[in-house]
Amino acid sequence: MQKIIFFDTETTGVDSTDFLCQLAYKTNNEIFCELYKPEIKIPAEASAVHHITNKMVEDKMPFQKSPEFKKIKTLFEDKNSILVAHNAKFDLAIITKEGIKPKNIICTLRVARALDKENKLPQHKLQFLRYFLEIEIDATAHDALGDVLVLEKLFERLYKKIQEETQKDPLTLKGTPPSQEGEDPVIQKMIEISSRPSLMHSFSFGKHAGKTVEDVSKIDRGYLQWFLDTKERENPGDEDWIYTLKHYLNKLT
Repeated sequence: MQKIIFFDTETTGVDSTDFLCQLAYKTNNEIFCELYKPEIKIPAEASAVHHITNKMVEDKMPFQKSPEFKKIKTLFEDKNSILVAHNAKFDLAIITKEGIKPKNIICTLRVARALDKENKLPQHKLQFLRYFLEIEIDATAHDALGDVLVLEKLFERLYKKIQEETQKDPLTLKGTPPSQEGEDPVIQKMIEISSRPSLMHSFSFGKHAGKTVEDVSKIDRGYLQWFLDTKERENPGDEDWIYTLKHYLNKLT
């Protein structure tokens, strides 16, 4: 039986050199949230976002030395567990650094982008979607547990949208591996979408702000090539934009 686990992390920053300082998850009726002492000091810039201070974690244990670490590792790595996160690539990098390697992932950021075929959403960030979609919930933003509660509601919206699209057009699930006994085909579709980079639809910045990437590819391919070169040089981890630019420049191999 598949088990959905909504989870989120708060960290010392957004680079590969940063560490976990809070983890929260929710599955069925179980809710967990705890602070941990990271290997480095929490910079003021990070505290300004999640409001976790060095004083708050000075008496906490590092995550891997905490009494709950083994339980969480077993839960997250179980073959029947499906972890759900927004911008999962970031949270996965953080928990992988802690020695946890989940087998099944749903990224609600990638699913939201994939479902936004008409480019109706100006942004796809979790808290933006919370208010744009009028998700009514009492939850503190940029707190691991607060984000988990919003994440769960967003997941429900995305799940329902895929369900509705499938009823209208069974080909919505085209390309999804056949479901095994006990597997939900909508969940499998979300896992499949999450397994590959997103195709970005439009620019919200620069001289082509407001235009679709497809339209720009027809009128200014030089801009796309310049942007691709810049991304590969300065931000090679931005898989979604690099994939999108290569797609429209016909450079995917």
